[in-house]
This record gives sequence, C-alpha cells and structure tokens, in this order.
Amino acid sequence: MATPPPPQAGPYGPYAALQPQQPGPAGPYAPPQSAGPYGRHAGHAPHVPPQPGPYGSWAAPQPSYGCRLCGAGPAAEATVRGHQGMIVLMRFLSLRGPFCRDCGLATYRRMSSDTLWQGWWGPLSLFITPVTLLLNLGPRAAFRRLAPPTGGHRPPLDPGKPLRRRPAALFFLVPALFLLLAIPTLILIGVLAGDDAPHPLVSGQCVRNEGDWSHQKLLVTDCASPDAQYRATRPSLAPGGTCAPGDFLALPAYSPEGTVLYCLTPLH
Repeated sequence: MATPPPPQAGPYGPYAALQPQQPGPAGPYAPPQSAGPYGRHAGHAPHVPPQPGPYGSWAAPQPSYGCRLCGAGPAAEATVRGHQGMIVLMRFLSLRGPFCRDCGLATYRRMSSDTLWQGWWGPLSLFITPVTLLLNLGPRAAFRRLAPPTGGHRPPLDPGKPLRRRPAALFFLVPALFLLLAIPTLILIGVLAGDDAPHPLVSGQCVRNEGDWSHQKLLVTDCASPDAQYRATRPSLAPGGTCAPGDFLALPAYSPEGTVLYCLTPLH
C-alpha cells in the first residue's frame, strides 16, 4: 500500500498553514487588505443611499386631515369668527379648522350665538357684528355638505339647537322686529294723529261737534244734511263785527291763522 507523502515543511514548520492568522493593526477582525473600492470584501454589493421618490420628496409621516377637535373625518378647512363689543374696546375672535360636520356646526352655532348678544356694544361693533355673522355663513355651508364624522379619537361635539332657536337669537330678533315694525307704526300714528288735528274752517261751512265744548271736535258737514249743527262765520262778517247772541265760539285751532275765533251759529 502506498504511503502518502509527508507534508512539506514551510518556514514555520509542517503545520504553519493551520496556524491562526496574526492580528493586524486594526484588530483580529479587520478586513483583509484586498478590500474592494467601497471598503468591503470583493463580491459584496456596494451600499447605496436611499433615493428620493418619483416627485423628489423623501418618505415622511403624512399629516392628519381629520377634525382638529375629535380627529374624525371627513373634515373641511374653514375659519369660524366671533366678535365682542365693549363700548370703547372690541375683540375679534376666530377658530381655524379643519372641522368635521358636527364639531364645525357646534363651533359655528356657539360663536355666532355669543356674537349675537356680545357683539353690539360699541359704535363700530354695530357695523362689525353683522359682517361677522355673514362671514360665518360660508363655513356653515361647508360643514353641512360633509358626511357624518367617523374614525375619531373621541366623540364629536354635539351641534345643539339651531341658531334661530337659541335665546341669543331671540335677544337679537326681538329688537330687530321692533325696529322693523316701528316705521309703519309711526306712519300709522302720524296718519291717525293727522285725522284728529283740527282742520281750518272757512266762513259759511256747516259743521257738527262730536265732542264737548272744552274739547271740541268740529267736523265739516253738508249744510243740507240733518247732522249739520252750526254754520261757521268770521266775527268780522257777523252783524256788528261780533258773534250774534246765542252763537258759540270755535277754538282758535280751527282758524287758518290759529288765533282767530269763528262764530258757530246754530242751524236749528
């Protein structure tokens, strides 16, 4: 049987090939000198840094578009405003969204209701308050178009009663209705008062008295009518320049000048 040849002796003996590798200047686990151009062993893929996406933006946490109060969606981006008048000073209030449908309506109704009774107390606030209420109609329409809120981290706010059914709305509507009705009421009072005012008499007219003599109410009547009671004459036209015996005197208000007395001669 053939005997295998003995191992060749090297410079460090026959088992030099099995000797452990001596540590280099960087430690026992340092890469060999034959590292590739990227500092790794040959055959390893080079390290490639992450590349931006197709639109040039890095992957980042996406912002939340839910309601700012409850986190539910869908939500609309809107700003609800309020105003407070304080005689000399004033405050401009605002709360910016996004809001879901319920939280948005609750915020709109609360801030508009407060404005209805807090916004009028100042000279400039009388003009700013109506503008503020009109600006809130835009966010209100946006909230009403939204679907019911879902997926929030807390329940949405309760919208509560509509604005027209709240006490603050009544506080505003009562004076508004009063001012609206005041104009025709004053016109009607003026017309009625004008009818009660004494009409100047003309000499020769026939009248009747529907009041007493201290509070005369002389109405011009046809002389042929049975309701006619007196004929009015000027004192200068009466015999002797004075009223005849048995005549009555009309109040000065029934003369064009307001100072002349008319004679009222009974017809019967």
